Amino acid sequence: MKLRTLENIPFNGKTVLLRTDFNVPLQNGVVQDQTRLRESLPTIQFLLEKGAKVVIATHLGRPKGQVLEELRLNAVATAL
Repeated sequence: MKLRTLENIPFNGKTVLLRTDFNVPLQNGVVQDQTRLRESLPTIQFLLEKGAKVVIATHLGRPKGQVLEELRLNAVATAL
């Protein structure tokens, strides 16, 4: 049986959906702790170097089903 690893998957020209946990602390629309963002960078860079288009799926929350402007991902995207 051939072992499948990320190194031998042909990502070139493929779109990869990357589910991440970017629940980061925000204050006044600015990310206060970028640890989770930094930790995801090697995976994102690996996929990009292999020629993949990367789509990142994450969220910050929706307390009691409410959409709150302060929980939009604009600050996370800027920090990333």
